[in-house]
Amino acid sequence: MIILNGGSSAGKSGIVRCLQAVLPDPWLAFGCDAFVDALPVRTRAADEGITIGPGGEVGIGEDFLTLEAAWRQGVAEMVRAGARVIIDDVFLGGAASQQRWRKALGDVSALWVGVRCDSAVAAGREVARGDRAPGMAAAQAHVVHQGVRYDLEVDTTRTESLECARTIAARLTGSGT
Repeated sequence: MIILNGGSSAGKSGIVRCLQAVLPDPWLAFGCDAFVDALPVRTRAADEGITIGPGGEVGIGEDFLTLEAAWRQGVAEMVRAGARVIIDDVFLGGAASQQRWRKALGDVSALWVGVRCDSAVAAGREVARGDRAPGMAAAQAHVVHQGVRYDLEVDTTRTESLECARTIAARLTGSGT
């Protein structure tokens, strides 16, 4: 299992696609965006679910946390059943978010990868995407990494997704290439 953590528009999704291309075995990809999209509409705009403020700030409530815990458990079970999984996540709670993943994973080992990107570059990507609240990238660029322990970090500010994916793949396989 590979878990990528980084702020909005840091480049995680591009790295995931490249990892799926460069790794020799098939890997499933799941991201927090797909999880949020799977939530009932009423939960995507409620205090007990998830809210996105006008400045890109994200609030999460109890219903969100309950469903997220079940999602994480499900992903862990897929890995236990033999699937290879890459997670694209945004640790809004920093170290607490990583701890929730660790709890769900139990005995499942994971390669923890921090995906960093200069907040100004991520903000530019955010504008180009057009599907994020303005300010989200800048608000998340640093907070998602607070207290998180990684096995590897990559920076997409000036490094392409494919090169980052190759670095991660080399770490995963133990090859220096």
